Amino acid sequence: MRRADRLFEIIQLLRRKPTVRARDLAEALEVSERTIYRDIRDLIVSGVPIEGEAGIGYVLRAGFDLPPLMFKETEIEALVLGARIVETWGDKELSEAASDAIAKIEAVIPEQLRGYMAQTALLAPSNYRMEPIEFDLGEMRRAVRNLLKVRFCYKDVLGHGSERTVRPLSLAYFGPVWVLAAWCELRDNFRTFRLDRMADFAVTEEHFRQERGKTLHDFLKRPETWTRGPLSPEGQQD
Repeated sequence: MRRADRLFEIIQLLRRKPTVRARDLAEALEVSERTIYRDIRDLIVSGVPIEGEAGIGYVLRAGFDLPPLMFKETEIEALVLGARIVETWGDKELSEAASDAIAKIEAVIPEQLRGYMAQTALLAPSNYRMEPIEFDLGEMRRAVRNLLKVRFCYKDVLGHGSERTVRPLSLAYFGPVWVLAAWCELRDNFRTFRLDRMADFAVTEEHFRQERGKTLHDFLKRPETWTRGPLSPEGQQD
């Protein structure tokens, strides 16, 4: 971890608790207590309102806020390209959120970097090809975010139809298709589904719990996830 990142994390840790010992900071950041003492001293010298002493603990006085974010040029390029991809490939709500995020970043970075950000020549053209989806992708994102089961009619690669109730776990875009990884109640196992093959989609408003063996982590850690490519558009579908 870079020292600048460590100093930032120290401030964040001090924000979360009324008092934090140097020992706890050292364990959290995987450095020696001596390093923490030196970092605390340097933060105080630079004007960060930290009170306390070694052996007792440290407190960050209320009202302190970090200065505006500073980005390197390559970090700006990563942010702009990522946001432009979301603006192009995401649904309307996500696209607007990406635009708002870029506007907020532009508002806090220095003037010289603001111009560089506006002129970054990394584009995500809007004339890309994506298989049409019959429902609002934002509703699927809501289901994934809030752990809500979804129902839909599905046609597999051979055109065979079935009705599914699934626990949505993640969404991935494999141009030109969006793919849902889910726990399928019909198959009692993990499955992936192309969103463009879904019809009569509905969010059930029925919450599901993160059960062992049925989570995204469980899906991703299976060897066949990587050897058979179940996250690909045709991977492990019925």
